[in-house]
Amino acid sequence: MEKEYLQVKGRIFDIQKYSIHDGPGIRTIVFLKGCPLRCKWCCNPESQEREIQTMFTAGKPKIIGRDVPVGEVMDEVMQDRFYYRRSGGGLTLSGGESLMQADFASALLQAAHAMGINTAMESTGFAPFRVIEEKILPHLDIYLMDIKHIDREKHKFFTGVSNELILENARKIAASGQNLVIRVPVIPGFNATESEILEIARFAASLPGVEQLHLLPYHRLGMDKYAGLGRDYSLSSVQPPSNEHMKKLMDTASVTGLRVRIGG
Repeated sequence: MEKEYLQVKGRIFDIQKYSIHDGPGIRTIVFLKGCPLRCKWCCNPESQEREIQTMFTAGKPKIIGRDVPVGEVMDEVMQDRFYYRRSGGGLTLSGGESLMQADFASALLQAAHAMGINTAMESTGFAPFRVIEEKILPHLDIYLMDIKHIDREKHKFFTGVSNELILENARKIAASGQNLVIRVPVIPGFNATESEILEIARFAASLPGVEQLHLLPYHRLGMDKYAGLGRDYSLSSVQPPSNEHMKKLMDTASVTGLRVRIGG
């Protein structure tokens, strides 16, 4: 009888192979649709709405979102199992926010583990901790968690939600013994000063077991998607931080004793 978790259905909008930036080794990233945040810089605006959408790309309509069972996703993921074994890679869940489809995310992670595949998840941690603890952590090898800002009001203005639940869950996830890596999208005008990055780094360093901090420089690669969805991109005048500035932020964060690097 087919394992029940292989029949669980969820909504995805992309599967990206041969990634080397979202967890160790060569990875396949499965992008789940839906997110409770509305980050002004989001490079995947098509991920935010849970509904299936039409986005215009190069003037042509493209359907964004499809409903698939776990077994079908894993058939594609397992095509590259040779690369996972050779590189220490595996499956990474991204989005959107995978916790919005917690049952589907859990089934994907469970299936990957059953097939001997390393698992990672990129996530803001914006969900009741019970959901994370019961559905995600038992099947997860690496939690790549975004901490975008320590200031509650600034976080809410730029993302649409307060950071209280996120910071609380970061503490609980770390306390659980989970392999937790903190990642910071570095956005000029939001959190790209030395003092703001240092504050985030100090918070990360206070979490038990956390050793790594990844600084992810802002880019504008997703800007055209907003026009394709009929939306305005409010950060169109913002320029990516220079390599020199990112190096300065890396050096600043490193005083906390964390292993800090630029990029995921």
